[in-house]
Amino acid sequence: MQMQSTEIEKSKLHVLIEIIEYVQNSVVTKTIIRKTTGNISAVAIDSGEALPEKILPFDCFLQIIEGTAEVVIDEKSNMIKAGEAIIVPAHTCHLVKSNGRFKMISTIIKSGYETVSI
Repeated sequence: MQMQSTEIEKSKLHVLIEIIEYVQNSVVTKTIIRKTTGNISAVAIDSGEALPEKILPFDCFLQIIEGTAEVVIDEKSNMIKAGEAIIVPAHTCHLVKSNGRFKMISTIIKSGYETVSI
């Protein structure tokens, strides 16, 4: 997986599908915003590639911006196309794979999980 560490330029208009480019036989990730409270990333996944199965301690919002992706959450497959999104619940086993090239925006919010006492 290729990781581009610099955030995109602020106060500038960006076309989401142009933030990141495909690389043959690869998963490419570019950070849009990274903060201690969460991050937003653009991801381009080539045909036949996948993100590894994982469990995150936070909710993850996945928005497909080009193509179609298969998002498997707790062994339930969801086909998501451009313009659609899904929230992967915290502490849930999930994986993201391609049936063709696709791009997505991944948003993870790390705050709001603190125990609230009344």
